[in-house]
Amino acid sequence: MPPTVSPWLWPLFFYLVGSIPTGYLLACSRGIDIRQHGSGNIGATNVGRVMGRKWGLFAFACDFLKGFLPLYLVRIYGLADIGPNTTALLLVACGLAAILGHNYTPWLGFKGGKGVATSGGVLGALMPPVLAVALSLWIIAVFLTRTVSIASLLASAVLPVAAAWFYPGQWIYFCLAAMAGGLAAWRHRSNIQRLMAGTESRIQFSSRKKETP
Repeated sequence: MPPTVSPWLWPLFFYLVGSIPTGYLLACSRGIDIRQHGSGNIGATNVGRVMGRKWGLFAFACDFLKGFLPLYLVRIYGLADIGPNTTALLLVACGLAAILGHNYTPWLGFKGGKGVATSGGVLGALMPPVLAVALSLWIIAVFLTRTVSIASLLASAVLPVAAAWFYPGQWIYFCLAAMAGGLAAWRHRSNIQRLMAGTESRIQFSSRKKETP
């Protein structure tokens, strides 16, 4: 970033990157408005449910990368000259902005995904051990319950615990983990209601696109 531009404008850039509705765009490329199918969510789980496993994994990868790649590059190349504490705070602000962009994209009336994959990308760029713990728990929970929402909620809950364990005394990273987990849990409110009612869908990705009735 040019020296005349405040580094605190970086979060705005990350919000715009995070706001790219990748799941929606992937579905549109196949003539599908993903908001009208399945759960109506634009995230990878619903894309996979409606369009098939490969599309769901592709959407997940895109959402992960928009949280990971820009933040990783800025961490390595862009913010080395503003002081370590300020750099950490600014990186956390950028990561949260990317997650908020995904969750509340202005391009779709501030209605977006649930932030799990994008949060994973942010954590991968800043706190890889925390991501490793959360991802391992998520995979185990999906395998045991076949319910993505349960896995996502459990992974969200473990984030601040893992951050406190791997980064003791670094309150900035703890706050990032706690806020990322809290945002994910908040975005899963409807899933929690369905879980309590016993109506939550189990994961049933298919390799072929499902017919629309």
